[in-house]
Amino acid sequence: MTCNLRPLTPHDLDLICRQRNDMFRSMDLGEDLIARMDPAFRAWLRDRLADRVYFGFVADLDNRPVGGIGLMEIEFPPHPAHPETTRRGRILNLFVEPEARGQGVARQLMQAAESEFRKRGLTYAVLHATDMSRPLYEQDGWRRTAEMEKVLAPD
Repeated sequence: MTCNLRPLTPHDLDLICRQRNDMFRSMDLGEDLIARMDPAFRAWLRDRLADRVYFGFVADLDNRPVGGIGLMEIEFPPHPAHPETTRRGRILNLFVEPEARGQGVARQLMQAAESEFRKRGLTYAVLHATDMSRPLYEQDGWRRTAEMEKVLAPD
């Protein structure tokens, strides 16, 4: 399936929030956590869409959104993977509607993301992968890294 890709705009705020919440639902996160996170994300995203710090694409099929992907350019110190630059791409919130999965929509969105990063001069990108999405990324040359995380409790 080939979709029409269009750039995200501030008018896509509700769509992005709904797709992100559905993405987290598919990961079996609790509704209470999603409900707590949504207002803070919505406020953050409104500003990032307005100043274009958060950009990306919506995949439309028959004038109906069937997927989306968020992108950011982030500052990061020089690193063995990019020793001479302080810029890297960040992919967030890749989502494809359940009825459109397995038809190439995610791959089309990922190719558009990589192309957009290259246009912006970014030569290194990162993302977090779920068990469901990892094979798609690995087929396209993405590899696992040694990153770890820890949630710190407030004092």
